[in-house]
Amino acid sequence: MKKLIAMLLALAMVLSLGAMAFAAEEEEAEMPEVPDYLLDLDLPEFTTVEEGKLIMSTNAAFPPYEMVADEGAGFYTCDGIEYSGIDVEIAWYLAQATGLELVIDDMEFPSALIAVQENKSDMMLAGLTYNEERDEVMDFSTSYANGVQVVIVTEDSEIETIDDLANAEMIGTQSGTTGYMYCSDTPENGGYGEDHVTAYENGATAVQALLNGQIDAVVIDNGPAQEYVAANPGLKILDTEFTNEDYCLAVDQDNTDLLDALNTVLEAMIDNGLVDEIVSHYVSADEAE
Repeated sequence: MKKLIAMLLALAMVLSLGAMAFAAEEEEAEMPEVPDYLLDLDLPEFTTVEEGKLIMSTNAAFPPYEMVADEGAGFYTCDGIEYSGIDVEIAWYLAQATGLELVIDDMEFPSALIAVQENKSDMMLAGLTYNEERDEVMDFSTSYANGVQVVIVTEDSEIETIDDLANAEMIGTQSGTTGYMYCSDTPENGGYGEDHVTAYENGATAVQALLNGQIDAVVIDNGPAQEYVAANPGLKILDTEFTNEDYCLAVDQDNTDLLDALNTVLEAMIDNGLVDEIVSHYVSADEAE
C-alpha cells in the first residue's frame, strides 16, 4: 500500500512539473523575443522611483495607444489587468532593454501628467503630445509617432468643415489634452473659448455625449477617433485634420539620466523599424495617413 501511495505521489509530481513546464512555455511564448540590439545597448546609469521597476503612468482609455483589453487578449498584464496598445508595447521593450519590470499605473490623463512631475511614476506614455507649456515642467523624449487630431461629428451634423466649429455651441474634448488646450483658448488665439468647450474624463465619454446630443463635435486624436467611429454607427470624421503633433514619452525634469537611457532604447527601436512594426499591429496604413 505504501509503495502504491509513493508511486501515485511520484506520478502526481511528474504531472505537476509537466504542467508547470507547459504553463511556463505557454507564458513565455506569449511575449515577443527581445532583439539583441536592445539588450546590448550601452546605457547610462540612472535611478527610478522604485528600484527594479519602470513605472508608467497612463490613461488606458485611448485606443490604439493604450487600453484595457478583454481577458486573454492583452499584450501585458499588470496587477491582474490586461493592457494592449502601441504605448504599452513600446514601454515593455523599454523595460526589457533597461532590465526593469514594467508597472502600468492607469489613471485620468491630468493625473498621469502630475504623477511624473511628482515622481510617483518614472515616465508617461499616453498618446502624449509635445508642447511648450508641458516642456516647462517635464522633459520629452524623441518623437516616436505622429499624432493627428481630428473632429468627430454625427453624420447629419451641420458641421462639415473645421471652419464650422466656430458655430458650434459646445465642443467635447478629453480633459488635460492638447485638444482641450487648443479649443478652450480664446478666439484671438485660434480657439473657441472655455464657454464652448466641455472636458471629459476620457474620449469614450465625450463620444457618448456626442451621441446623446449634449455636444456638437469631439476633437480627439485620429487613432482613437477611428476606433470610436467604427464602434458607433452614425458618426463620421471630418476630412480635414484639426492639428498635427508629435507623440513622445515624458519624464520628470530632474531625471535626465533616465531620459538619456530611455531615448537610447527608443531611438534604437525607431532606427531598426521596431516602432513601425508595433504601430502597424494597431493602425492600418490608411488610418495612419
